[in-house]
Amino acid sequence: MENNKDTGPHRFSMPAWISCAPFEHLLGMEIVRAEAGEAVLQMPFYRELAQGAGLMHGGALVSLADTAVVMAIKSVLMPGTHFATIAMESRFLHPVKKGILSATATLVERKGAILKGSCDIHDEAGRTVMTFTSVFKIAKDATIKDIRFGKASANRRDQGSQDLR
Repeated sequence: MENNKDTGPHRFSMPAWISCAPFEHLLGMEIVRAEAGEAVLQMPFYRELAQGAGLMHGGALVSLADTAVVMAIKSVLMPGTHFATIAMESRFLHPVKKGILSATATLVERKGAILKGSCDIHDEAGRTVMTFTSVFKIAKDATIKDIRFGKASANRRDQGSQDLR
């Protein structure tokens, strides 16, 4: 099978430090708010996100929760800080059949290079459909390379010194 798609490494620009990356755009995510260690994101249930029984795929829900926690973390780190998910746990409480989901995330703990977050995802009726916790680590080489962030990132520099304990 011939594949003409570039498989990387990928270099691109993002409009700001707190903005959606290409994968998040693909899923239709939107950042509603991200500040002071908290974030709210929304994502519609498009047909392309369905699994075989017509429900929203669990991986799409996990991606939304993981991204929401990332945005909460980014709101307190210096722009360009390189960090990654090292552990996560999801609890699926109800199936998603339609609508726009809302993810509310919080940075709950920071100890050195380790950051812990949590997220609840709600459906349009306000029902919690998934709970999520995750652990992130700031990389030893703590600066992201090959990705550029727009000027809006500079506005977040004053939040980089916040330390949650």
